[in-house]
Amino acid sequence: MNFLLSLAFVLCWSSGFIGAKLGAGNAAAVTILMWRFVPLAAVLIVFAMVRRLSWRGLSARDLARQAVIGALSQSGYLLTVYYAIQLGVSSGTTALIDGVQPLVAGALAGPLLRQYVSRTQWLGLCLGVSGVTVVTMADATAGTGAPWWSYLVPFLGMFSLVAATFCESRSRTQVAPVVSMTIHCVTSAVVFAALAVSAGAARPPTELSFWAAITWLVALPTFGGYGLYWLILQRSGVTEVNTLMFLMAPVTAVWGAVMSDEPFGPQTAVGLAVGLAAVVVVHRGATSSSRPGRPVAGRAAACPSDLGHDRGTR
Repeated sequence: MNFLLSLAFVLCWSSGFIGAKLGAGNAAAVTILMWRFVPLAAVLIVFAMVRRLSWRGLSARDLARQAVIGALSQSGYLLTVYYAIQLGVSSGTTALIDGVQPLVAGALAGPLLRQYVSRTQWLGLCLGVSGVTVVTMADATAGTGAPWWSYLVPFLGMFSLVAATFCESRSRTQVAPVVSMTIHCVTSAVVFAALAVSAGAARPPTELSFWAAITWLVALPTFGGYGLYWLILQRSGVTEVNTLMFLMAPVTAVWGAVMSDEPFGPQTAVGLAVGLAAVVVVHRGATSSSRPGRPVAGRAAACPSDLGHDRGTR
């Protein structure tokens, strides 16, 4: 089950980069994001009214924390990704920069969450960096014509998502996935609508391709990728879920080759293989770190049972 969830997460999350590229040719980033989240937020609000039991026991502080997490993990992250692609940064390069996230999260997991990160896991993290570097070299040599500073924009989104991950992991209240997704999407709808209206970009294009891109973005990366991100985070912990991010760059390259005729050469294939190896190494390291005698601690422990026990007893 964990393997199937991980596979679905990688495919759905990476599809968001392609969806952003599909929509970038028709409208500004804030326009796409507004019409991606406003209808979605309306549907989720109606669904939340039906599932009122899921909201019981949540304080105003819990709701505010989830709003902050949504602003970081959706609004901040997606705006930088879309803006970078709009500036001309390729989807593969954007996904690659996001691939640095696992190393950052892994480095911070110890001091912030007191989570044990084994040497095997560190080896896997470094192996994953090598894989995404190989993919980047193949993508960067093609040249996109984007200004040099545009490559710094996705880094802002990467740090925003890392901050959201740790903010959620340090929470003492377990929030149902449907509740957290509703709060996150409503927060993003408000943020993007305000940005679009202030920029005079709230009116959507009439082209069918724009709405096809919106449908793609709602179905795959939002419900599939974003929902699975938090589900796997709760089941497996920070280090493991973020290690899957190493696969986004090579998998996005495959998406680009199939849908946009982007080149997929031997370097990309090697990067994909190395990324897969990194995931295997880190997951084995997580299994060994959950054995008796290992100092596994924190809300995002490597063992899923530890995570569930910790959440259930607080």
